[in-house]
Amino acid sequence: MGGTLILAAAAGAVAVLLAVRLWVVLRPRATVPRRSLSLLVVAGSGGHTTEILRLLENLSDAYSPRHYIIADTDEMSAHKINSFEGNRADRNPRAMFTEYYIHRIPRSREVQQSWLSTVLTTLYSMWLSFPLTHRVKPDLVLCNGPGTCVPICISALLLGILGIKKVIIVYVESICRVEHLSLSGKILFHLSDYFIVQWPTLKEKYPKSVYLGRIV
Repeated sequence: MGGTLILAAAAGAVAVLLAVRLWVVLRPRATVPRRSLSLLVVAGSGGHTTEILRLLENLSDAYSPRHYIIADTDEMSAHKINSFEGNRADRNPRAMFTEYYIHRIPRSREVQQSWLSTVLTTLYSMWLSFPLTHRVKPDLVLCNGPGTCVPICISALLLGILGIKKVIIVYVESICRVEHLSLSGKILFHLSDYFIVQWPTLKEKYPKSVYLGRIV
C-alpha cells in the first residue's frame, strides 16, 4: 500500500512538473530585436506549397537562413521552392541573407491512407523530425496545414519543453478552410503561439485565433 502511494505521488509530481514546464514554454514572452531569424517552413504538396510561398513573398530577407521541410516524395514542391528562391535572389541581388535549405521527411499521411496506419506513419515521421528540428534549431516555424507540419511542430515544442530552445510556432490556416479547421489545425490550435485564420467565420468559432483577412 505504501509503495503504491509513493509511486502515485511520484507520478503526480512528474505530471505537475511537465505541466509547469509546458506552461512556461507556451506563455507569451517579450521579443528581442535581432538582425536575422532562422525560419523553418513546412511545405505541403500542391496548394499548400503555393500558399506558403505567397506568404513568404511578404517576409523580409532578415528571416534567414530559411529551412524548408517537404515530404520525401514531393519533387514538385522542391522545384517550386528552388524557383521561388531563385526569383527572390534575382529581384534583390544585394540581399545579405540568401541562405536556404530543403530537408525531407517521410509523409505523415498519404491520400486515402487509413487512419490506423496514419498513426504509425506519423510516429515514424516524428521520430525522424526531432533530430532534424534539433539540428536546425529554428527561431520560428511557419506552416499552413499539411500533415507533415504536425510532427515538425511537436518536435519544435519539445525543444522548448526540454529546455533546449524556445521556438515560436505560427500556424496559418489554409484559405480554403472557410467554416471548419483542417485536421492539422485542430491538432495545433492549442500548441501554436499564433494561430491565423483567413475567414471571419472561423474567427467567430475560434475567438483565440488571429484574423488578418486574406493574406495569401
